[in-house]
Amino acid sequence: MNSDVIKKGPERVPNRSLLKALGLTNEEIDRPFIGVVTAKSEIVPGHMYLDKISDAVKSGIRIAGGTPIEIPAIGVCDGIAMGHTGMKYSLVTRELIADSLECMALAHALDGLVLIPNCDKIVPGMLMGAARVNLPTIVCSGGPMLAGRVNGEKTSLSSTFEAVGKYLSGKINEEELAQYEDHSCPSCGSCSGMYTANSMNCMCEVLGIALHGNGTIPCAYSDRLRFAKESGMAIMDLVKKDVKIRDILTEKAFINALTMDMALGCSTNTMLHLPAIAHEAGVHIDLDIANEISSHTPNLCHLAPAGHTYMEDLNEAGGVKAVMKEISKIGALNLDLPTVNGHTIKENLATAVNKNPEIIRTALNPYSKTGGIAVLKGNLALNGCVVKRGAVAPEMLKHTGPAKVYNSEEEAIAAIDGGKIEKGDVVVIRYEGPKGGPGMREMLAPTSRIAGMGLDKDCALITDGRFSGATRGASIGHVSPEAAEGGLIGLVENGDLIEINMIDCTLKLLVDDKTLEERKKNFKMPERNVTGYLKRYAKLVTSASTGAIFKD
Repeated sequence: MNSDVIKKGPERVPNRSLLKALGLTNEEIDRPFIGVVTAKSEIVPGHMYLDKISDAVKSGIRIAGGTPIEIPAIGVCDGIAMGHTGMKYSLVTRELIADSLECMALAHALDGLVLIPNCDKIVPGMLMGAARVNLPTIVCSGGPMLAGRVNGEKTSLSSTFEAVGKYLSGKINEEELAQYEDHSCPSCGSCSGMYTANSMNCMCEVLGIALHGNGTIPCAYSDRLRFAKESGMAIMDLVKKDVKIRDILTEKAFINALTMDMALGCSTNTMLHLPAIAHEAGVHIDLDIANEISSHTPNLCHLAPAGHTYMEDLNEAGGVKAVMKEISKIGALNLDLPTVNGHTIKENLATAVNKNPEIIRTALNPYSKTGGIAVLKGNLALNGCVVKRGAVAPEMLKHTGPAKVYNSEEEAIAAIDGGKIEKGDVVVIRYEGPKGGPGMREMLAPTSRIAGMGLDKDCALITDGRFSGATRGASIGHVSPEAAEGGLIGLVENGDLIEINMIDCTLKLLVDDKTLEERKKNFKMPERNVTGYLKRYAKLVTSASTGAIFKD
């Protein structure tokens, strides 16, 4: 065992004395040490219940003969951080989480890991760190939030942001707005739509590093506690067989993840996180393959914000496994890959049942014949950009309109709230990329304001930053290269025509080369007063097209 280095022999008397200071018995010290990495905090709704999940995981580990060692991880609530400087500190925590997990796991010679994340950057951050240290590992998320109810209809966090747009445009009054505030987020858990946290927790199932139900069993259900105990027991089998996380995180597993990403209609942020996790696992993912995969992968699910179904509905319909079963029928998955329960994907899918073809459509009756995410390229995004195509109105799949240009999210929100955005406009928000932000803020406020005002079928938004998984409409993010790296998005001016084609996957600035050359001569980048960790982050981070990983 790895932990023998701190346990065995007379020279380890000092180490064992400290372990006994923790209250550990000789029997507990002799067993495998399993790191239970929990993001529990009292500021993130998705994390408020993780102490109960952690206790259940530890029970499972003890049942199966291991010694659980709980260690912490930080986490930012994107919803609370949204719309102000705090959002600059969201993506950047992904690397902090990965680094801290590496430090804790190797400093204390742990034998295995159970990761207990919830919410946006915490899932990929933990996976990046786990892939780096390459121990037997299983993911046991905290689970999604139940949908809210307003006026008899299910709601979610994105409903609250759109309600602000409705209020500002006079569609609802202050009392109706308060209903969304009080009833849209009714419980603990990661927000109830197919946003980034739930997308990544579903991806863990597809990759084979989590048991069935990881992405969909609601946090408030007792099923989640049983799931946690089963995960705790499963890690001991992985340790016994010495099955490490990189044994499961293979190139074929990531191809499966990209395929199911398209079928489920996941958040565009998966296009940032999957390459970053793959990088730590020694696997290279080129996002150029995303459109190829999308071309033969039907979109079978329209969960919020794309539609009016939620994670609890997907869970009742059969979960991620049922969607995989539908996609496997068209031969689009690698089925002979290992998973953490000791069975192959093919063996696991044998018991999968689609209980509701309205929630999980069949491949013969998809929402679209192509996947829910598209990577666009053109002179405005030479290295690519990403859109959640499955959440775009059909009339906006092709659009050409004049640019309204803003150098920050705050400027864009002020313009939207001030009624300066008109039908047909293409809102360009720049200097919000990994370096330019720095931190590549998610921008749910401007997209949801546009949707709440009823302009989501008439206007597009383009940014070198990110859009939340809760975003819907023609919202195109991750434009690379970003403005701060000299990308063409930095030269766009008000009134320039921008051509968007999500069918042919192109994004073009319709300005001639001579004019652009003149603009380059006069170009001056806005100054940013950046200090602390953000300053260090900006120096180390790479492009969104490479997953915003740090330079090697």
